[in-house]
Amino acid sequence: MRRILEAVSVMAALVAVLSVSAAQAQPPVARPQPPPPAPASKLPPKPATTTPAPAPPQQQTAKPQSAPAAAQPSPAQPAAPVSAPEVAPVACSQGAPVLAGSQYLTSYDAGMGQTYCLYGSAQTFADVVTYYRTALKDRGELVFDAPATHMFEVGKFKETDVAFPPGVTVKDYTWGGSPGYMNPRPGATPAFFPTVIQIVPPPATQASRRD
Repeated sequence: MRRILEAVSVMAALVAVLSVSAAQAQPPVARPQPPPPAPASKLPPKPATTTPAPAPPQQQTAKPQSAPAAAQPSPAQPAAPVSAPEVAPVACSQGAPVLAGSQYLTSYDAGMGQTYCLYGSAQTFADVVTYYRTALKDRGELVFDAPATHMFEVGKFKETDVAFPPGVTVKDYTWGGSPGYMNPRPGATPAFFPTVIQIVPPPATQASRRD
């Protein structure tokens, strides 16, 4: 057995030696070499590679913007015309004088041939009362404290003949911080009347008798 192993080993060694020898005995294989470069005069000209120049960017023509129209000043609105003062009925001038500078406001039927006539005054309540005390030669009577209301009776009358005693009533319209009685004529001055005068003339029958 030992001999067989030795023989196998020797044989393997011989195979290896023979392989190396055979490899060394074979001539080397020549590697392929690139062909030598041709002369410069015979080289074909290289095609010119021209890079196309980039196209110039298109200029955007900005549209001219129209200038904003100048703001036209709005025409001034004409002021509202001030209405002419109304004319007081003839009956309002009967029985008691009208304070100078007072403005006629309105009137309405009191019944039984009488008319209530209202006048606005720019004077204070105290000044108007003082005027009528002098004009009527009567002190009158303060019938209300708040709002202050002073009443004057004019002439003699029968209660069965009148709806309201003929006379003058003066009322303070600035009571409680109020600016006064509003002027019914828009735009007229004053805008408010601090004092209002109510005149109640006698019935038309009594007035005609006096005439």
